[in-house]
Amino acid sequence: MAFASLRFNFLQKVVQTASYTTLLKRPMAYKSSISLETLYPNSSLKLTTPAFQPDTNEKFSGFIPIDKLDITYSASSGPGGQNVNKVHTKVDVRFKPSEADWLHPDIKAKLMEQFANKLSKEGYLIIRSDTTRSQQLNLADCMQKLRKIIREAAVTKREPAPETVERIRQRHLKAARMRVAVKREESMKRAMRQSPTIDL
Repeated sequence: MAFASLRFNFLQKVVQTASYTTLLKRPMAYKSSISLETLYPNSSLKLTTPAFQPDTNEKFSGFIPIDKLDITYSASSGPGGQNVNKVHTKVDVRFKPSEADWLHPDIKAKLMEQFANKLSKEGYLIIRSDTTRSQQLNLADCMQKLRKIIREAAVTKREPAPETVERIRQRHLKAARMRVAVKREESMKRAMRQSPTIDL
């Protein structure tokens, strides 16, 4: 009797092992008929980020190396319930314009001149964002602000020609004369509407 029970247990383990091996060989995940492997059978599904090569002819191509920035996260202010106390969604992006080797020298000089009063004691330019309750969206907002600042610094304003300056001055002078003439005409109309006064 004991031998029969041992043999039964042994056969039961063999059947379980066989069923496990067949389960392991079978794919466990559901494959849809519109999966990437079905739609693109010959393509490799490895996602890669191409390396960015900035254009040397441009002062600023829009690319900002995120590893050269000092990014810190902190608790955001304002309403938002208890989530404000738990999640650090406020983003501070800071960098030193004087030591930014990824910026054109003209842009660095313009930023140092433009933000001379806004730089910290250590020379950092700080950009903050806490507009949303998402850390990634606030980081994207900071990067957009920084990109806008750099693009505005990269644009060199052309000095107008002396003829253009004189034309603008004459236009302003003519507008001022017209304004004075209209005011004088309006005052004359008001004076004509008044009844004459007799001094006794």
